[in-house]
Amino acid sequence: MKDFKPKTRQNKEKRATVFLGLCKGCSLCINKCPKGAISFSKKERGVYSNPVVEVDLDKCTLCKTCEVVCPDSAIRVDKKK
Repeated sequence: MKDFKPKTRQNKEKRATVFLGLCKGCSLCINKCPKGAISFSKKERGVYSNPVVEVDLDKCTLCKTCEVVCPDSAIRVDKKK
């Protein structure tokens, strides 16, 4: 089930993971992100070919608003250890 594997982006300090099989493209995280760091991916699609999100780590402040508003727990952002 490759669709349920997480898609992770990371830089030296931050990591963002989107679970493609869980993201239904509802855009709640996009609308609520205070920094505009989340957008629909131009490359990735979900299980039913729905749009999924991706995180711009340069804009993300790790406030975790996206995690709180996501009804499917499809997104996770954290500081790299």
